[in-house]
Amino acid sequence: MNEGAFDLLRSLYGAALAAVEAGPAVTAALADPVLSRQLVSARRVGIFAVGKAAAGMFAAAWRPGREALVVLPRGYPRPRRSGVTVLFSAHPEPDSASVRAAHAALRFFSGYGREDLILCLVSGGASSLLCLPRPGITLGEKKRAIARLVRAGAPITRVNRLRTSLSAVKGGKLGRSTTARLVTLVLSDVPGDRPALVGSGPTVRGRRGDVTRVVASNRIGLEGAARQARRLRLRPRVLPRRLDGEARDAGRKLALETTRLRRGEALLAGGETTVSLGRKSGTGGRNLELALSAAQALEGIRGVGVLAAGSDGKDGSSRAAGALVSGDTMARARKRGVDAEDALSRHDTEPFFARVGGLLVTGLTGTNVSDWAFGVRVLENVAGTGPKDLHPPQFRNPGTGPKDLHPPQFRTVRRET
Repeated sequence: MNEGAFDLLRSLYGAALAAVEAGPAVTAALADPVLSRQLVSARRVGIFAVGKAAAGMFAAAWRPGREALVVLPRGYPRPRRSGVTVLFSAHPEPDSASVRAAHAALRFFSGYGREDLILCLVSGGASSLLCLPRPGITLGEKKRAIARLVRAGAPITRVNRLRTSLSAVKGGKLGRSTTARLVTLVLSDVPGDRPALVGSGPTVRGRRGDVTRVVASNRIGLEGAARQARRLRLRPRVLPRRLDGEARDAGRKLALETTRLRRGEALLAGGETTVSLGRKSGTGGRNLELALSAAQALEGIRGVGVLAAGSDGKDGSSRAAGALVSGDTMARARKRGVDAEDALSRHDTEPFFARVGGLLVTGLTGTNVSDWAFGVRVLENVAGTGPKDLHPPQFRNPGTGPKDLHPPQFRTVRRET
């Protein structure tokens, strides 16, 4: 393994995460005088938080006396504050818990009137966590229609448009169930950072007096990684186009761009690729597939490394955020008797990296702004990159109490023994 390159890549990823930490993003937004005046002038303020970043966003917005409804994916840490109702729902596919959460949200919104304000904190994952099919459509019918689109490899924007058309709460319909003013703060995981597309925009209703703002995004994470690159004496190059398309194709393209780097340069890209699944698939995710495809293209090239990982800390059905690869990944695979092409064809990439090495395991990060992929070509000695320089700013899942923190103490799983 190219540990020098991998250390740099882990540091860039950590800095990107720190730049989109949910709590500080919400705190900064609420310090704006326009928003603070709205909150102070309201008779009552309620908090509605939904998505993978809901816990951290809620913790930054909570004040004594504010009632709240928080909807999280199962397995995420529970916020502990008085006056808060916490529901755990299904992700990535909705189930009956998602329907119950949608009904609870409608009841919550209907309890506020014209003189009140609901602070809505929305992040990726909300589309599945809140699910109420429109009249005449069953949950099963809706799930099958969406599953067909996902299996075909459709981009998330197209999937969310279908979800909205079949829903009784998405596309601002939840927001229209109340006469209260709405302030919606969004962590964006979609191209173009359009708030109405994040989580299918349940509270973005376009009513006069409402405020909607994006407080963190994939681009902001890239800016954080670029700052860290410069601190590490690297020259950052940000790809102007978002990552998209099939993960395998994106991996080959990223590898080609990485080979074109000069020594001491870092390539930074963000977005979300897709994987066209067959009827049966193994354990893995789009970032693992991107990384493995990149490893094939980098075979035999010295001094380069690539990282591909999700910002939420969980890639598809795997336990990892993503993976790191270098020019010797394929040689290690052959030595271990592991077939990369077979792993890709069966979409079973986590077992590949578990045996060969390179899994990036962070745990849940408490944020969600889609994925990043970074490449570096290392110098023989990168000046100033001692141990302190290689550690990004401390990142944690904010506001959930010391016992519930999930810091990305990044570990790379080298291989099975």
